[in-house]
Amino acid sequence: MIQKNYSKEDIKRLVEENDVKFIRLQFVDILGTLKNVAVTVDQLEKALNNDIIFDGSSIEGFIRSEEADMYLKPDLNTFEIFPWRPQQGKVARLICDIYKADGTPFGGDPRLVLKNVINEAKEMGYEMHLGTEFEFFLFHTDENGNATTITHDKAGYFDLGPLDLGENVRRDMVLTLDNLGLEVEASHHEVAPGQHEIDLKATNALDAADNIITFKLVLKVVAQRHGLHATFMPKPIFGENGAGMHSSLTLYNSNGENVFSNKEDALGLSKEAYYFIGGLLKHAKGLTAVTNPTINSYKRLVPGHEAPTLIGYSTSNSSQLIRIPAARGNNASIELRSPDPSINPYLAIAGILKAGLDGIKNKIVPPKVMSYEELATKNFSILEEENRLPVNLKDALIALSKDEVIKEALGQCYDTFIKAKSIEWNEYSSIVHEWELNKYISKY
Repeated sequence: MIQKNYSKEDIKRLVEENDVKFIRLQFVDILGTLKNVAVTVDQLEKALNNDIIFDGSSIEGFIRSEEADMYLKPDLNTFEIFPWRPQQGKVARLICDIYKADGTPFGGDPRLVLKNVINEAKEMGYEMHLGTEFEFFLFHTDENGNATTITHDKAGYFDLGPLDLGENVRRDMVLTLDNLGLEVEASHHEVAPGQHEIDLKATNALDAADNIITFKLVLKVVAQRHGLHATFMPKPIFGENGAGMHSSLTLYNSNGENVFSNKEDALGLSKEAYYFIGGLLKHAKGLTAVTNPTINSYKRLVPGHEAPTLIGYSTSNSSQLIRIPAARGNNASIELRSPDPSINPYLAIAGILKAGLDGIKNKIVPPKVMSYEELATKNFSILEEENRLPVNLKDALIALSKDEVIKEALGQCYDTFIKAKSIEWNEYSSIVHEWELNKYISKY
């Protein structure tokens, strides 16, 4: 991603030169849902001076009604013009931080949560970069434009046209992402029917989170223009692979050197890399609540569908939480396989970075990497509970409630996140599902 250093005058000039008429001031709620306040170009000066107010009490997981007035402070370097809007009277966006009426940052802003952990890493002399392998599904819509579960094609892994009917849709998605400054490394059809993958190049943690929010918006807009629905639901089709968001992690020092690299090690990893892995493994259960935050997330994390179920690391086995890619030397990285695209990226990346930093601070040594042969001899159905990822959202939330490090990472967002997700679990638990009717209504 091209690094920018826009000033207020730069933004005004770009708006005038490109005939921008509307500015969308974007932010996310506790669930990672993109929100915005749209202003006309006449209000640009007010927006750039951080004087746009919105009612925070109406946003899920934000604040009490007596603290309703919140201010949006645009991050000038996130300015982009939407390429899918009309050429005359264009629409641009700015991603915003949220401030309270007294001028101080709002602690319940997920973007601030990530910034706080990034600053902690910086104080330790580190900067984390994150790249994503983003999987999603394309479905047909009905006559009313609502999403169905009818897949757009019946193709499989790396298939081409004519089997891969999504080829042109992905092409438009990639071109649109490129127009918005997001660097795409690869795109292809995935294993399941209607399933696709687009990989974003690694960048610093804050840009990576901003990119994920932008990415999801772009894909939904482009899919809609093709008469389709793009979904980031982790497991929309029973019996097929779910949609993951494998995340490639690398730590750099203040000189821009890859801290994870050690050419003398068998896996090409430094002691800091192993400590980082140790931190991720130690906090894996609590971390899962934010990397896999929906009821449906846990329908993906099951054996046999190329998703992780075990808290460990390996060079090849897909059941392990972490994979060590073959790339070595300056390209050394670790791949966290659990996240899915339903995340709030600011909270999830904050949790990932915090867990890794805790591993470095406390020199947490992970267990020996298990070979494929060793893993193959184990009976996964009777593995000790401590070696498995949570099997449902409730278990993950309980683990999060006991993990002081991940709770500290989430800061003021922790209470509202737990509350929102507990309501979600209780609602799910009380509903009679189709499976129960099919299983029991005649039998009993």
